[in-house]
Amino acid sequence: MSAPPVSPGIQPTSYVGFDTITSQIEHRLIKRGFQFNIMVVGHSGLGKSTLINTLFASHLIDSATGTDITQVPVTKTTEMKVSSHTLLEDRVRLNINVIDTPGFGDQINNNKVWEPIVKYIKEQYSQYLRKELTAQRDRYIRDTRVHAVLYFLQPNGKGLSALDITALKKLTEIANVIPVIAKADTLTLEERAQFREIIQQEFKKHKFRVYPYDTDELTEEELELNESIRSIVPFAVVGSEKEIEVNGETFRGRKTRWGAVNVDDINQCEFVYLREFLIRTHLEDLIETTSYIHYEGFRARQLIALKENASSRSSGGPSAGGAYQR
Repeated sequence: MSAPPVSPGIQPTSYVGFDTITSQIEHRLIKRGFQFNIMVVGHSGLGKSTLINTLFASHLIDSATGTDITQVPVTKTTEMKVSSHTLLEDRVRLNINVIDTPGFGDQINNNKVWEPIVKYIKEQYSQYLRKELTAQRDRYIRDTRVHAVLYFLQPNGKGLSALDITALKKLTEIANVIPVIAKADTLTLEERAQFREIIQQEFKKHKFRVYPYDTDELTEEELELNESIRSIVPFAVVGSEKEIEVNGETFRGRKTRWGAVNVDDINQCEFVYLREFLIRTHLEDLIETTSYIHYEGFRARQLIALKENASSRSSGGPSAGGAYQR
């Protein structure tokens, strides 16, 4: 259904002052702060922790200690580790939860290793819904819903593994998934381009709904921006918290046998594009999309289940599937 035509509006004959509503809203939002929850998923050794720390220019999560994983006791399931931080930039306070998933894909048998991740994401929706349905709910419900999933692909040059295909299918159905090619400096520029093309074709083949999404509310400019972003997904990234010096120039980067990689140089990797997209242009949209698309879909299914349960009980029939299904 097409939207109704927008009225041109009436121009007041003198200054009224309602144009200050945007600054009023800004003041209230700044006072409250913002919540952003980001999950990182991928095999050990792909630089997940380093990339998160590089993105936010802060040490938020610790990288691996270098322990030989073959000597570490094998865990049966993927673990979920949440670290919470408050970042301040100018007057803006960002409360950030980083959800790490150690153990993902590291076992000999990786059958269903995605289940704890899917369960965690759905549990956050379930908790939020329960708080919404209480008789005396909080004015501002604490938001632990996962707003973005950074999915790290191994730079193997071949394509998606069977684990990647299954995990991406499950995750793209319930969350905003942003795929990245980890440790892209292990590939030449030509290999990187070929690998991206293979991955993009596999995304189309399996019909993965990868973020960002287009909606009727977007302007022509926003639609073009999303299209340009999709053309370089998955982002080929390199992360580094260290500053190195090369020929008198200091920058965040990594030294390799072949030379040095400047993570902020768009000619060497796409970290800058990922940061622009994730934080500077789509941060609020990630939060809103989680609420209005993924959570709303979950909420609708649960409320329908509640209604069917109530109808079944009132008619004396067998109980339908319970609400808050996971």
